[in-house]
Amino acid sequence: MSIFSSISPAAAPIPSSMADISSVISPSVINHQTKTTRKMLIGLITSSSLMGIIILSTICLWKCHIHKSSKPGSLRGLTLSRNCGSLKTITEKGSVAVMDYNLLELATDKFGEGEILGEGGFGCVYRARIDDNLCVAVKRLNGGTHDAIKEFQTEVDLLSKIQHPNIITLLGYCIHDETRLLVYELMHNGSLETQLHGPSSGSNLTWHCRMKIALDTARGLEYLHENCKPSVIHRDLKSSNILLDCNFNAKLSDFGLAIMDGAQNKNNIKLSGTLGYVAPEYLLDGKLTDKSDVYGFGVVLLELLLGRRPVEKLAASQCQSIVTWAMPQLTDRSKLPNIVDPVIRYTMDLKHLYQVAAVAVLCVQPEPSYRPLITDVLHSLIPLVPVELGGTLKVTQTRPSVTTNP
Repeated sequence: MSIFSSISPAAAPIPSSMADISSVISPSVINHQTKTTRKMLIGLITSSSLMGIIILSTICLWKCHIHKSSKPGSLRGLTLSRNCGSLKTITEKGSVAVMDYNLLELATDKFGEGEILGEGGFGCVYRARIDDNLCVAVKRLNGGTHDAIKEFQTEVDLLSKIQHPNIITLLGYCIHDETRLLVYELMHNGSLETQLHGPSSGSNLTWHCRMKIALDTARGLEYLHENCKPSVIHRDLKSSNILLDCNFNAKLSDFGLAIMDGAQNKNNIKLSGTLGYVAPEYLLDGKLTDKSDVYGFGVVLLELLLGRRPVEKLAASQCQSIVTWAMPQLTDRSKLPNIVDPVIRYTMDLKHLYQVAAVAVLCVQPEPSYRPLITDVLHSLIPLVPVELGGTLKVTQTRPSVTTNP
């Protein structure tokens, strides 16, 4: 039997067109497909609605998170009172808080004398307790003169962009009528000037501690000169502008006189600075470069080495700079140990003493081109600082000699 003979003669013929196809489809099939399509559409609409609700909820939660994180109580990870003011972004890299005057007035006991940490030509620095866990330093600038306003703005602009372990951190600022306030991290050991020339007369500063302070200062300056774009000249480097934390880590402060290299003609800048630290070419000719900061660093290094002030009064109308007094003796190895600060005299390796003296001599050269770059100074100091203090010197502990009774 042929296989074709099994096909029933009653089978419907194959349609010749699409119109014919519809004619052979059962109405029940069409109804089933319609219901299926409706179910699919309902499911799609339902899932889309749920997805929309989820997305809207996520956006709302994200906005709430941003709102909470930007509340006045937040300041660089430090919890503050809610009425301290809102965060104001100054740059892409850093931000400082615009703080409430009443909060700072209350935190400093209405700028009471008992809270004064230090005084200067700019005004006073006060200790302020923001809450139980946060104490800060508040600098109140005197007057609303053009120079004061310019220095205030320079400080805010620069420190809002700079983050370095050896440069003071600006936490916030406040403008209230003619009063301008700057809020910094609190440095518990005050300034290097106070430690060297204050009541303790340097007794808290060992030889290695002094070398660490010099190294920290050099690192801060190197960051300003080499890593900031454009580079920054501090222009007022001195011991009172080097602050010390509870571990005697040093940080540069007071950037009101700082300028950015290339921002203006440095030969036409108004002469500013502190007597004894100002480089001779800047004092005499108004020429300002990064080597001017190196000169100031050299004076600070002499202060650390000799324990003397940068300028000392000899008579009623006569003063002598530490550079003029020390220079002839710094290069004489037989005289050098005798002029070292008595607090640290004979406590260091003489080779290290001679090396530090040589660095100081180079830094205070009258001719700027003879002075080293701060990077070179930094590398010369690293081997003189113990490893645990940030240098590479391995200090060997010597056992004290023990005598026995005969």
